[in-house]
Amino acid sequence: MKYMRYYETLYLIRPDLDPETYKSVVEKYNKIIEENKGVITEVEEWGKKELAYEVEKFKDGFYVLVRFCGDADLPEKLQRDFRLDERVLKFIVIKLKDRVNPEELKQDISDEDAKEKEVKAENGSK
Repeated sequence: MKYMRYYETLYLIRPDLDPETYKSVVEKYNKIIEENKGVITEVEEWGKKELAYEVEKFKDGFYVLVRFCGDADLPEKLQRDFRLDERVLKFIVIKLKDRVNPEELKQDISDEDAKEKEVKAENGSK
């Protein structure tokens, strides 16, 4: 059982990209994580949202949240690519926990998702 650090990154993609290019950006960063022995536990594509202030003359952008496990050098590699990619307007990477087991974490997340679906189903039937 290998323990890893648990991270979360939120990045903002330019709103003027076509859907295929947008998907390729998301896939690129997921691939970087996996190629560097990282384990993605969750990817949330929040879609196009209005920004609180203009970023590079854009008033909105596509938000993507990724939670992943990896070694200590993985966030550095990810941030380097974010900085070089003109399609990414803003980004942040945060360490959530120091020692986690990725398999246990994935199981916990799927259990939480199942509970949320149950609660929604119960609330919908009332």
